[in-house]
This record gives sequence, structure tokens and C-alpha cells, in this order.
Amino acid sequence: MGRGYLGVMVIPLDPQRRAALLELKLGALVRGHLGCDVDGTGATKQTRFGRGAALVAGGTVWVLLDDQPERGLGAAMAWMQRQTEARELALITEAASGILTRRAELFTTPISVWHAVDRLLVPGVAEPYPPQVMIDPAHEPLRELIEQAGAEPVEEYGVLAGEVRGLEVCRAITDQHTGEVRLEVGVGAHDREAFLMLHGARPTVEALADVVRIVCKHRELGADHHPLNRLGAERLLRWLSIADPARLGAARLEPAAPPIARANLKDPVPCVAVGWTLAGNPLVAVYSTGIDLDLVPFAVDAREMHSPHAELVLVVPERDASPVTRALAQRATKPPTVVAWS
Repeated sequence: MGRGYLGVMVIPLDPQRRAALLELKLGALVRGHLGCDVDGTGATKQTRFGRGAALVAGGTVWVLLDDQPERGLGAAMAWMQRQTEARELALITEAASGILTRRAELFTTPISVWHAVDRLLVPGVAEPYPPQVMIDPAHEPLRELIEQAGAEPVEEYGVLAGEVRGLEVCRAITDQHTGEVRLEVGVGAHDREAFLMLHGARPTVEALADVVRIVCKHRELGADHHPLNRLGAERLLRWLSIADPARLGAARLEPAAPPIARANLKDPVPCVAVGWTLAGNPLVAVYSTGIDLDLVPFAVDAREMHSPHAELVLVVPERDASPVTRALAQRATKPPTVVAWS
């Protein structure tokens, strides 16, 4: 529940009610686009789709993406695989159509992307990859502080952070009010703010070193369940493989930026490493934990961004090497290899 325009209380729709409205919306958009009726009978079938709404009409699966549309391609492809009469996939979205169009081009499955503007469907246009952003030169001296405290400097979209076994524990910032450059210690924005309030007068290296020791203890293999080893589990997997690249057939690996900037530390999102195989070929590795239906679209997008002709491996815990992930991987124009990490 929240407040909308002019402070009016906005009550979120019941999930079932929202799903029903999305189905009506999808039916109206497809009907208007095709110029024929969509009524759930005959050649048309409409059923529930968890990230929005979906229907099959004339051999085409139409999917309206609602929740996090930029991460909906994999789920839509998985849903399509269960429709025996489906030959093509058409995605409709009101956001992220450029990212979806870019990713759709990397699969053998015929996929079209449509941007909904009111009742009109406009063909999606592939969005270019984000430009490389250099770290603020004023932040560079903080790299040494990160290393002195026992953390590892990591750069991503112009941000210099310090990680411990894949978990971010500090970040270089410039105070927007005072212009002060400093290293803020903590896991996530709220933790950094609280840490600054409680330990602001303590030397940064000393404070960070204590955090590093605590985090290390909880990010050991086989450690008891704890928030510090549940956060960024995919980045722990990346850290492990960088420490032992031969397990992936690699001579060297290093962290690399994802094709979309990470929004926060809480939500699990795949991460990326790049390097070289033992045979000297370029390699891109993408890491994930849990059953992430969008892992394959994310991964082929990451390869296209960093090195289009590189070998691509998807690294997941053994329990998460699901048949659906392997099936989606085979639909890529250049299929990746799935590696089960045990």
C-alpha cells in the first residue's frame, strides 16, 4: 500500500484480480493488432502466465510481460515449450523492449518483440549495450584501502567496491552534499548508512578489516545458513571459480560487468566473468543459483556484450542444473555449456 498522486492512498490489486485484468489487456492488444477476435475458443487458447499473461493464437504464443519485463524472455520461452501447437513467440511490454529485442535476436526460436503504446503495438528496436563507465579518478586511492583491509576491489559500471568472497562489503562514494570522497563500509546501502552512524570516527581500514573477518567466517563452504552466505550466492560461485579456473577449463578468469547494471544486493541476479580457456580461446562464464528461467537470455546477452565469439559456460550448483535450463540453452544461436558446480 502506498500514496499516489496528490497523496491519495493507492491499494495494490489482488493478485488474481490483476492477473484477470492483464489477460483482458493482452486479449485486447492482440485483437487490435491482428484484426480478429480473441475469445479463448477455436484456434485461440488463453491460460495463466506467472509474469503477466499469455495466449496462443494461430501457432503464435503472445505474452504480455508485467513483472520485471527485462527478465521475462526466459520464462516466456519456457512457457512456449509447453504449448505443442506453438511455432513463434511474440512478446508485448511497456518497458525494456530494447533489451528484449536485443536478446531475442540471439535465439533460433522466431521471437518478435512489441512495445505497447496505449492500444498500439510498435516493433521493438534493439537497445545498444551500456557504455563503459570509468571509475572517478578521485576514488582510485581507495583501492589500496580495500586491499589493506583484506577485501578484493571490484569495478562495475563506474563503481569501485570491495568484496569478500563475492559479497560487497564496502563502496567508494562521493558525498552529494559535501563532495567528500570516502569508503563506506557495510553490506548494502542501509547497512553502510547505519555503520557510518555507529562507527564514523573509527579508522576505515580497521573497521573494514573487522567486517572482512566476520564475512569470511560465514562464506565458507559448508557454513551454517546465515544472511551473509545467502546474499550474493552466485557471486560466491564466481569467486570460487576465479580461485580455481581449471575446473571450468579456464586458464584465467576475472570479474566482468553484467549486460544490465545490478539494482541492489538483495535480489539474486546472475553475474559474469571473462577470461581464456586452457587452449587460449576467449571465455565468458555466467553464474547463477536457484532455478532462474532468465539465466540463458542473460548469459547469451553477456557474451554478445563482452566477446561474441567466445565460448560460453553457465555455472550453477549441481542441484540447479535443471532440464529447462539445458533445453533453453539449446535454443541459443550459439548454445552455451551448462556446468554443474559441486
